[in-house]
Amino acid sequence: MAQHEGRVRHFSPARIEHWQGMGDQGIRLGPVVEKSEGGPLSAYYARFDKGASAPLPAPYSEVWVVVSGSLTLRTPAGAVTAGPGDLLHVPEHSPGELTAEEDTELACVSVPAH
Repeated sequence: MAQHEGRVRHFSPARIEHWQGMGDQGIRLGPVVEKSEGGPLSAYYARFDKGASAPLPAPYSEVWVVVSGSLTLRTPAGAVTAGPGDLLHVPEHSPGELTAEEDTELACVSVPAH
């Protein structure tokens, strides 16, 4: 992370040049802070087409901020639907599935970095 140490960086989904598709699921990721930088976390944007879904769990803890659209997160404890400005904390190894109720964009932070 030495190349960025002590420097504030600004990210915007409009500035991401290479979105990474997750197969044909209608999900794309735009990484902005990566494990290769040597820091304690990763950050990325995620775009979900309406109806796209993804299973949990992840082997890391995440915080998602809904930028636009809405998604429903279903877990054994119940379901929650989140919209613009909402923040979701998803602990590591949380079981469940998320589904985009409409075209949705998230800002995501993961700890530890992956």
